[in-house]
Amino acid sequence: MADRPVIVEGWRPGALGFIIGEHGRYYAEHWGFGSFFEAGVASELGAFQRRYDPSRDLLLLAVVDGTILASLVIDGHDPTSPPGHAHLRFFIISETARGLGLGESMLRRALSHVDRIGAPCWLTTFAGLDAARHLYQRHGFRLEAESDAASWGVTVREQLFRRPLPSVASAAIHVA
Repeated sequence: MADRPVIVEGWRPGALGFIIGEHGRYYAEHWGFGSFFEAGVASELGAFQRRYDPSRDLLLLAVVDGTILASLVIDGHDPTSPPGHAHLRFFIISETARGLGLGESMLRRALSHVDRIGAPCWLTTFAGLDAARHLYQRHGFRLEAESDAASWGVTVREQLFRRPLPSVASAAIHVA
């Protein structure tokens, strides 16, 4: 890749299509997910975009020469979130952009946002996405629960990760 991707905030033409398409392709190829999953991503992403409020929500995109290569969303208004919490979701990096440090850069920027708005953060994923799990854990997320489920149309070992606000996490460390 000749040019280095730039991380930008907010919607760009094609952003929703990239997020839906990249999730559909990746999870079908590597995990056998089908149209049920892709339709769920489309529905939830559309709902997020309709309620998007930049004072609490964040849409990050990595772009090079007008082409979107990665996405990450902080959904500060997700109706499934506990009150005051933010939901990290739609985090994906295209095959051609992996290994450039985008995941680390995007996650740091997203967590700066949740710290600024004062929101503990949570996400769901599933067992087997080891690189993502290590990234989340390096940034203070802790595995809180896991169970076999078919929420995405295929049975996987779903995992719930939570990250408290840094002041809460550091206070817990000092007490121990």
